[in-house]
Amino acid sequence: MTTPLTPETLEQQLVQEDALLRGHFRLSSGLHSDTYVQCARFLRRPDLAGPAAAELAEQLRAAGLQPDLVVGPAMGGVVIGYEMARQLGVPGIFTERDDSGQMTLRRGFTVEPGQTIVIAEDVVTTGKSTNEVARVLEGLGAKVLAVVSLIDRTGGKAELTFPNFALLSVTAATYAPDDCPLCRAGIPVVKPGSRPEKAFS
Repeated sequence: MTTPLTPETLEQQLVQEDALLRGHFRLSSGLHSDTYVQCARFLRRPDLAGPAAAELAEQLRAAGLQPDLVVGPAMGGVVIGYEMARQLGVPGIFTERDDSGQMTLRRGFTVEPGQTIVIAEDVVTTGKSTNEVARVLEGLGAKVLAVVSLIDRTGGKAELTFPNFALLSVTAATYAPDDCPLCRAGIPVVKPGSRPEKAFS
């Protein structure tokens, strides 16, 4: 019998992999934050990703939820979505944005009316993109049972209409650049990540 993955252990692993950083960061939105999450650094390790997905799968089973399909939105949900699908013994696919920026299914992926689905994310930041994926799937007649993620960055405050399972809840402060206490304290700001920075307004 495997030992359950506790939030404390996961947090230690994330920190060790530089996937959970504390400091002063400029996010892709243009906002500043005291916390930055880059789960790709954690998910590059199959020996870490596998047990994390297994723990999330066990939480779903304990809640009586068994989907027909796992959907992980690209890019962050692709790896954890694949691992979740493997743990649950079901197919795994992903959504992605088209040229107009709309979330959609491509690459021949489809869902059938009546199929039950779990959405897999690396991080739930606001819940906005998760709800966007849910609308796409529900528009095709599927039913979203839950979202699972490694980290809930909202501290449990995501506005979702279905259950939210996360291994670690992280409350991250965000600030407008012209009202940032970290800037006022003279702490240098860092721009991590890979996405282009958006203009803040």
